[in-house]
Amino acid sequence: MNIAVVGTGYVGLVTGACLAEFGVHVTCVDKDVDKIAMLQKGQIPIYEPGLAELVGKNTASGRLVFTTDIASAIRSALAVFIAVGTPPQGDGSANLVYVEAVAETIAHNLNDYKVIVTKSTVPVGTGERLREIIGKNLKEQVDFDIVSNPEFLREGSAIEDFLRPNRVVIGANSQQAIAIMKDLFRPLYLLETPFVVTDIATAELIKYASNAFLATKISFINEMANLCERVGADVRLVAKGMGLDGRIGSKFLHPGPGYGGSCFPKDTTALLQIAKEKGYDLELLKAVIQVNARQRSVMIEKIGKAVGPVKGKTLGVLGLAFKPNTDDIRESPAIDIIEALLKMGVQIRAYDPAAMAEAGKVVKNITYCEDAYDAARDADAVVLLTEWNEFRNLDLERLRSCLRQPVFIDLRNVYDDQRMSRVGFRYYGVGKGTSTA
Repeated sequence: MNIAVVGTGYVGLVTGACLAEFGVHVTCVDKDVDKIAMLQKGQIPIYEPGLAELVGKNTASGRLVFTTDIASAIRSALAVFIAVGTPPQGDGSANLVYVEAVAETIAHNLNDYKVIVTKSTVPVGTGERLREIIGKNLKEQVDFDIVSNPEFLREGSAIEDFLRPNRVVIGANSQQAIAIMKDLFRPLYLLETPFVVTDIATAELIKYASNAFLATKISFINEMANLCERVGADVRLVAKGMGLDGRIGSKFLHPGPGYGGSCFPKDTTALLQIAKEKGYDLELLKAVIQVNARQRSVMIEKIGKAVGPVKGKTLGVLGLAFKPNTDDIRESPAIDIIEALLKMGVQIRAYDPAAMAEAGKVVKNITYCEDAYDAARDADAVVLLTEWNEFRNLDLERLRSCLRQPVFIDLRNVYDDQRMSRVGFRYYGVGKGTSTA
């Protein structure tokens, strides 16, 4: 089976590499000549653990190729995956200009039956919109089917999520298209992966609903954390007690500075807009977004209480990416908090294992450091903003010796209060009722 994947961003590149791992021939297409040249040389433009090895393996086997020739890729493929960006517009809705442009190009090169698969996160109704665009732009009468196959990839764990998914969602109105998709994902049958086969609109909504619910869990536990600090409770045990209930589960009940990244902020606002266009207000989701925005301010207030008046102070910041194991700083709480602190007259020394190059494109007036200890050097406090593994087992004695004052502000609750106190830190966590100050 020949597959074409249009778009070599995060979703497209992971999709192409993993489909090639399934044993099919995959052509990844992008109009960015420089990016394709990089990929042809084995250079990966994004940070994702395991991706370089997977791309290298399947490129060497001949199952994965990269090109800018979209017309040839479409003509030789049975299935064409659309994996281009859908950035938010001013009103929060998804911008479909790139998706629609690909649909027109597909129509101009449709030479026989093909399955057109939307992998990009798109609003409900996009599948029917693509059917109209392709039908209107066909050069000759050729059959095709539209399929919605949303991705559920976590940055930093994308390879595992694709090769061992919780579920595969296939939205289609054609039994032929469903059969082709099931054949493509045949290796997952061996793992007894659940397949959810439904209509296109339902598949499109499953993606948005899933991300909105996860965002809701994050905002909820952050609300509980803020309440815990006022009533003297420990949010870690509150979350544990909640998570042991099988109806709730423990995932995403980790308090901190709020969610960020390329999906949750974009998808929650897009879902609000989808509902608004249909005359319905998603009041709960509005509150989720508001709580998430406010949580940045709550964290800044916490920093101010820990170090006193912040103007003129120096802070060592650990973590810039919105989560560990990625270099993605889009909507990163760390970047938002740093930029707010800079406006308040704070000097920032920062370190991140992967995201400093990306952060440097956005935040210029901070000092980027060699490691956590360099970031702490002569700082008035350390602020842990992204819970990378290397930040979980720091040499605390060494770290304290680098600081002007032994203040550790742990906005991810990585460390234990009592341990930090024994080392001599004034320790501030999130939702722990009291600090060790």
